[in-house]
Amino acid sequence: MKRLFSNQAKAFPLQLFLIVPFVLQIFGAVGLVGYLSFKNGQKAVGDLADQLMDRTRDTVEQHLNTYLAIPQRLSQINADAIQMGLLNVRDRKVVGRYFWHQMQAYDVSYIGIGLTTGEGVGAARYDGKTITMDDWSAKPAKNWYSYELDSQGNRTRVLEVLDWNNFEQPWYTEPIKAGKPTWSPIYTVNYPNQLYMATSAGRPIYDGQKRLLGMVSIDISLAKLSRFLQNLEVSKAGQIFILERDGSLIASSGTEKIYHQVGDKIQRLRAIDSRDPAMQRIARQIQQKFNGFEAITKVEEIRLEGQGDSHFVHVTPWRDQYGLDWLVVVSVPEQAFMGQINANNRTTIVLCIAALVIATLMGIFTSRWIGRSIFRLNQASQAMAAGNLDQTVETSSIQELNVLASSFNHMAGQLQELVTELEKSNVELEDRVEQRTAQLKSTLNELQRTQAQVIQSEKMSSLGQLVAGVAHEINNPVNFIHGNLSHAQAYASDLLNFIQLYQQHYPNPVSAIQAEAEAIDLEFLQEDLPKMLSSMKVGTDRIRQIVLSLRNFSRMDEAEIKPVSLHEGIDSTLMILQHRLKARPDRPAIDVIKDYARLPMVECYAGQLNQVFMNILTNAIDALEENNTNCTFQDIQANPNQITIRTSVLDTGWVQIAIADNGPGIPESLQQRIFDPFFTTKPIGKGTGMGMSISYQIITEKHGGSLKCYSEPNQGTEFVIQIPVQQTAQVL
Repeated sequence: MKRLFSNQAKAFPLQLFLIVPFVLQIFGAVGLVGYLSFKNGQKAVGDLADQLMDRTRDTVEQHLNTYLAIPQRLSQINADAIQMGLLNVRDRKVVGRYFWHQMQAYDVSYIGIGLTTGEGVGAARYDGKTITMDDWSAKPAKNWYSYELDSQGNRTRVLEVLDWNNFEQPWYTEPIKAGKPTWSPIYTVNYPNQLYMATSAGRPIYDGQKRLLGMVSIDISLAKLSRFLQNLEVSKAGQIFILERDGSLIASSGTEKIYHQVGDKIQRLRAIDSRDPAMQRIARQIQQKFNGFEAITKVEEIRLEGQGDSHFVHVTPWRDQYGLDWLVVVSVPEQAFMGQINANNRTTIVLCIAALVIATLMGIFTSRWIGRSIFRLNQASQAMAAGNLDQTVETSSIQELNVLASSFNHMAGQLQELVTELEKSNVELEDRVEQRTAQLKSTLNELQRTQAQVIQSEKMSSLGQLVAGVAHEINNPVNFIHGNLSHAQAYASDLLNFIQLYQQHYPNPVSAIQAEAEAIDLEFLQEDLPKMLSSMKVGTDRIRQIVLSLRNFSRMDEAEIKPVSLHEGIDSTLMILQHRLKARPDRPAIDVIKDYARLPMVECYAGQLNQVFMNILTNAIDALEENNTNCTFQDIQANPNQITIRTSVLDTGWVQIAIADNGPGIPESLQQRIFDPFFTTKPIGKGTGMGMSISYQIITEKHGGSLKCYSEPNQGTEFVIQIPVQQTAQVL
């Protein structure tokens, strides 16, 4: 007995064995999931920041390449014109008006020349808006005049008179010294009404005998670079700034001025001296990390720490062939991306604590539940030990306890246990069947969607083959008829002329000929036969146009990507839909307004793109016809149905096609589902709901473009397509 009591003293409660492992499992699982979620979030943030900054960096580099190439090209044009004798540098008035005309066409701040004689002339836009004229002679004393100009470029009055010497200006001396095109150092001029900060693209100019005449200079205002950076969307706390190799600021996306004024003098601001704490800290850390800005020779992707906040920073060297050597710095704070992740971590901790509490309560409930069953078995065992063998033990849902109870319940208990196990298995089987049914239903829906897409693609492919085949088969006999009509018309004309000539010389034919002429109504035949042949020619021309449109629409000979004319595809689609656009007894014709820009040849899958045009135009016609349901012919005539097609070239090498109608529009609640598969507002049997979904896939996935819908009730609907002029290998 002492040993028994000793073993009981060392035992632990059943509740402890049930609760502690359960809680530890829950804590471990939740903790591991939370840790992995945090690490994956950090990695995703890093990848997203790199993508954002790469895109921003590429945008800035592209703008610099474009914006800074203009002055050099323009200086080359002017230098060539002077060398070829097209522009006489000695006639400063003519040269000034020539520069004034160029200022109208180019986004530059100054165009001028400085001659070896000390003379010069230039057109300027110092305030970014008003063009003035600068004209100076060789003698420095009060020799520089600034003129106000009228709308024709004529000088109206003198604005300012100054002393001027070409040979003291870096924008003149640097190109002459270099003997080739180059950029001048960045300089600032404090004019009375505004600060002028610019760099000059200078180029020596020569006459036809290669003798030096002076130089031509084109200025660009650096303030426009700052405005461009300010318009870029990086993040709320992101930074973009451009530096010279000495650390001086060229442009910045912030609101801080990149210079400071000391009296009448303007001093440029260095990034490490910026009043913006973030920019100053980033610039100082970059300078310390690379031992100066001059040591950066390639794109550097770094992460900078400071004052409780980390920044993702990209530093990119930018150079051109004319001597510019700048650094483009893009910075995004980590906190801009980590805010949501930290909030998720806090939520995970709260959920972990809640899971531990729930797990503890469930463990206590489970232990008590199991304990009651064991206590009943203990009572039955004690009764059997006392001699009461007629005992039955209630079955439990726990398999082990059921096995233990079966030793007390003989055959009835064994049968009851079997029934209980079968019922439990049935419930589990029903649950599995229900789960598998749900999975099969989801799989079936996905298969139906895929099947619809495949069927639609095959239908369009078969339709294209059929259209191309029909067009080919129709084209041959039509071409035969069309080609012979001209000969038939000529033959008929010759025969009619012969008859007229015969009638002139033999006005009184024999009775048989006269009777036959009356029988066939010769006068009507002479008048109607040319008209009939002309009508047949018009008909064959119409058939040939339709056949050409069908071939252009199907594009069976252009299955691969290649440069095509988008206007040709649109016109072919309109030709095919002409039967729906023309007037009918119940309504006037639908007006199609074409506002075509001069588009380049665009690399695309022409047949698939024509399918997109067909889907959008068909939907527009359906919307207009639906809107005409309760309108009379006069009502529609007073407010005619219109479809407007506009094309344009975007600045970044993209083209845009906008197709708009003046129909009833699309409710705002339905606009978000326009491109969903199987979604349609048309009655059953009139639409599959796949047209716009497939169109969206063709534009976005096949061509790397975008398809957007803009609509307001009673204001019509507009679909805007944007695709690149050239397809990249990744998109293809």
